[in-house]
Amino acid sequence: MKAIGVDVGGTFTDLVYCDLGTGSLGIHKVSTTPDDPSRGVMQGITALCQMNGIAPSDIDYVFHGTTTATNAVLEGKGARSGMITNEGFRDVLHIGRHQRVEHYSIMQELPWQNRPLIQRQDRKTVAGRLVPPTGQELVPLDEDGVRRAATELRDAGVESVAICFLFSYLNPAHEVRAKAIVQEVMPEAFVTTSSFISPQFREFERFTTAALAAFVGPKVDRYIAGLGQALRRIGVRGDLRVMASNGGVATPRMVTDKPALTLLSGLAAGVLGGGWIGAQCGRSRLITFDIGGTSADIGIVVDGVFAETDARSTSIAGFPLLMPMLDIHTIGAGGGSIAHVDRGGAFRVGPQSAGAVPGPAAYGRGGTEPTVTDANVVLGRLDPGDFLGGDMALDVAASHAVIARLSETLGMGLLETAEGVLTILNANMANAIRSRTVQKGIDPRGFALVAMGGAGPLHGAEVAAMLSIPEVIVPPYPGINSAMGLLTTDLKYDAIRTQFQVSTAIDTDRIARDCTEMEAELAARLEDDGVAPEAVQFRRSADLRYVGQGYELKVPLPMGAIDAATIVQVWEDFHSAHAGEYGHAFRASPIEVVNLRVTATGALPKLKHMTAPEGGSLSAALVRQADCVFRGTEGLKTFSTPVYRRTLLPVDTPFAGPAILLQKDSTTIVPPGATACVHPTGSIIITLEAAV
Repeated sequence: MKAIGVDVGGTFTDLVYCDLGTGSLGIHKVSTTPDDPSRGVMQGITALCQMNGIAPSDIDYVFHGTTTATNAVLEGKGARSGMITNEGFRDVLHIGRHQRVEHYSIMQELPWQNRPLIQRQDRKTVAGRLVPPTGQELVPLDEDGVRRAATELRDAGVESVAICFLFSYLNPAHEVRAKAIVQEVMPEAFVTTSSFISPQFREFERFTTAALAAFVGPKVDRYIAGLGQALRRIGVRGDLRVMASNGGVATPRMVTDKPALTLLSGLAAGVLGGGWIGAQCGRSRLITFDIGGTSADIGIVVDGVFAETDARSTSIAGFPLLMPMLDIHTIGAGGGSIAHVDRGGAFRVGPQSAGAVPGPAAYGRGGTEPTVTDANVVLGRLDPGDFLGGDMALDVAASHAVIARLSETLGMGLLETAEGVLTILNANMANAIRSRTVQKGIDPRGFALVAMGGAGPLHGAEVAAMLSIPEVIVPPYPGINSAMGLLTTDLKYDAIRTQFQVSTAIDTDRIARDCTEMEAELAARLEDDGVAPEAVQFRRSADLRYVGQGYELKVPLPMGAIDAATIVQVWEDFHSAHAGEYGHAFRASPIEVVNLRVTATGALPKLKHMTAPEGGSLSAALVRQADCVFRGTEGLKTFSTPVYRRTLLPVDTPFAGPAILLQKDSTTIVPPGATACVHPTGSIIITLEAAV
């Protein structure tokens, strides 16, 4: 079984080929083609097949992480979308909730007001009302009104429509009928409903999630369709699977039906890859640290379980999103981040980035702004003749020129300026990790940092030292680890039903019935995708809160029978989860069951192991000695630093820093005072003495 994983990033498109039977791997990186990302994907797949002596027709699976939906939202370049909702509720998308992102700021940006996904003139209302608690019809749907609204949207040039009615999570009948009418009037339009995208309560978040789906839907649909056609043109006949934000993959049909599934597609793959690498090294408590060209992405893995977001914190570009997602924190910090002096005279790095074009000055593509990559070149931490395995020569003079210009502005020396760029960047990333660990009651000193991405191994050890994290794991192929993560997962679909039951009058039969029905729905969907029943597994959970609370915690539900005895353990688990999250529990208070969730996974062939490294010796791996600058207790110091070819390093043989480790997809820095060792799995473990 042969598979290719492809992750499209802001600067590079990363590819990995794997024979899933033997574990043999081949990697490749090409520049991302922003005008049409699929063009770079095809170039990379074609080259990767040639490099590994296989034909495109030999590929059984292509696993793909895409930024199409993410970029559409971040850049505000989605489809012109319309909305049809109940009379009197035209402005739900604008009003939002009484909670403010920044409670005391009168200057804060509210994206749903400042840059709305759907303009007010494209939000139409019709008569019709369903009411709780069962979704009973109070006012019939005005079908003629729906038809008029659809006609107005069509004539206005709208190409995508979200249908969002109150209480549709209890009864989707009105939304389903309205969708059918809109499709009659607008057969070419992308049409979705809030009950299909996110059938749960909280109308603002549900409406916004549907609006996001409508906003990105046409672009995602075109991209996935074009990608499939392009794969066929180069001879790939295998199945395409697309990474979803929940940590699983989905079929192209599922992605085009629910395009919001891909809003954190590539980022989720990186966390999965980091978790898989950590497990291979016997570590189960991990901080995944993925630095690319434009951003740094942080995920948490505790005892092998990937952290997931909740209704309070799930968002994209500031818009709330009610969909299952891995908890990934992103900041604008990467190899292409631009160092600058802001209007207040402060020395800053990012979030602006040089991107893929023109990129850092070192790339020789016309970049004129000083970036993190340029600072690394000036400090001797990147080998100008061995970048991307020698496929790209770095322009050292250009890097020195842009950093020198910044140093003049700051009134600092060249090396002090370059090192300052890295210190600021590392501090930003350390603070981001603190926000996901220390501020949540998690001690990062009990974790290992998995440094990945093209720039992660350059900065991982210094960031870990700032947090007193004792060790850093550098994967065998850190620069394409997100692409590798794509090969470690399964098809994964989610279902949800809102309950609103209280523990003092709980109906366990209703809970069991709803779980069984959701499992049947998901099983049928996976069967349509060609997954055998024996390859399907289910996981249940419930969103619980104390009566009167505004937000919930997710707690596992047992499989099998749910009765009075098993539900008692669920209440106990919730008390424990609440104490862990907030430091206290109210054991005498009644508990409210808000939502039931079922997750179904359909097993796919996946990467189980990698070929063990052959190893060598330090003398065989040594390329040369280079002058490299590090900050010590007495300030900056230039070290004569050995530069090693990573693939030739000995296995299970520790060596001291400083050292520079070269490979095609990344460069690893082992700073002074640290010790590195190649693990039998091929990962490098860097131990930081100061953190021991």
